[in-house]
Amino acid sequence: MPYRATNRPADPLAVDNGSAARGIHHSLTATGTHRADPRPHVVIIGGGFAGLSAARALAKAPVRITLLDRTNHHLFQPLLYQVATAVLNPADISVPIRWLLRKQQNATVVMAEVDRIDPEGKTVSLDSGTVLLSFDYLVVAAGARHAYFGHPEWEQHAPGLKSIEDALEMRRRFLLSFEAAERASAAGERDALLTFVIVGGGPTGVELAGMIPEITHHALTGEFRRIDPRQARVLLLEGGPRILPAFPEELSAQAQRDLESLGVEVRTRCVVTHVDSDGVVAGGERIDAHTVFWGAGNQASPLARQLGVALDRAGRVVVNPDLSVPGHPNIFCVGDMAATTTANGAPVPAVAPAANQMGSLAGRNIARHLAGETAEPFRYLNKGDLATIGRHKAVAVIGGLRLRGTFAWLTWLFVHVLYLVGVRNRVSVVVQWAYQYFTFQRGVRLITGTTVHRLLKASRAAHEKRRVA
Repeated sequence: MPYRATNRPADPLAVDNGSAARGIHHSLTATGTHRADPRPHVVIIGGGFAGLSAARALAKAPVRITLLDRTNHHLFQPLLYQVATAVLNPADISVPIRWLLRKQQNATVVMAEVDRIDPEGKTVSLDSGTVLLSFDYLVVAAGARHAYFGHPEWEQHAPGLKSIEDALEMRRRFLLSFEAAERASAAGERDALLTFVIVGGGPTGVELAGMIPEITHHALTGEFRRIDPRQARVLLLEGGPRILPAFPEELSAQAQRDLESLGVEVRTRCVVTHVDSDGVVAGGERIDAHTVFWGAGNQASPLARQLGVALDRAGRVVVNPDLSVPGHPNIFCVGDMAATTTANGAPVPAVAPAANQMGSLAGRNIARHLAGETAEPFRYLNKGDLATIGRHKAVAVIGGLRLRGTFAWLTWLFVHVLYLVGVRNRVSVVVQWAYQYFTFQRGVRLITGTTVHRLLKASRAAHEKRRVA
């Protein structure tokens, strides 16, 4: 039976008059009164791949959509590591969400922080409870953050890579290390400043590790007088038996050989047990390093816990086959927040194509529910796995093909340009890549934030502590 719409206000931030007694703020229309809109209200939390795909799938549906995001931009996360390594500007891989949905008249974009979901009451609380938003259907696509395996205190010493802010912090720490090393007076102090540790051998860790030697051996050479950037030490630490565990073993082995040919020290079965401002303890060994990057795991948004249903080890919602939340057919979890499997029972990977497919299906299933039709189950179409390891080197699995070397690298370039949103971004990225390819230079080596003096002071204190010990 088709869904019967409730009589809800048109303003997405408006609530029923009774809410005033509970201290909930009202949003009024330009005339100062609420206009009723009989269309069901679909609230989408998150403007990433999954959230945007859900909104676009409902473009022609008889609904009104409110898309909520804590930022004003859609981010192409697969290229964040290139912002962190000074290849690209943040604007090259991000697009305003409002611009993307400007022609979709049934969609409203609201920049807000979601702090609570009430599945039974069908409401979402925004901005510390100052606004209560009612919904008929909810799509939760809030993404994931880094997982520190019960040690959240490690994050301040080892930033992950999920947002523009993360990438800029990585870039700042990376470039600042060379500036501090140039001023360091003791050899041991310089060594710690020029040691870069990357925790996690997945695609993010491998791509970061492969990019750093290219910078140290080419972009920075000849720029310093007291240090040689080519002497920088790069370590990639993986707790499992091999890097890139989602790839076939032969491609994992190829990726490790490629990294080692660049001078990267790859250590597998090397579990990190401690991280602080002066380095890490991994495999029982202390590694002195002032720059540590984290790429070892993901944890779904804490909003998942508010749905009151079963979660997997990564905090993702164990969804129904149609991506709805058990017990709540009007609520869908998609993207990095959904725990679902492929046809052969393997977990669906947290990649952009999967998020796009989940978001689109959630939108279509809402439209089908409104029309009184049966929901479709999710079937993941694997479009391939790719990882790049510096210049001319990459590994890829596309269909039944296993690619490596230059052809895999060119495939990686083509696919990532294809998935970028907007012609401007595609052109800008291609130009930056061409500049970097032919000149070996980085065009966005801007250091902001903490001065070199503060890092130098900390490194000297750490060196003195090690010397005394």
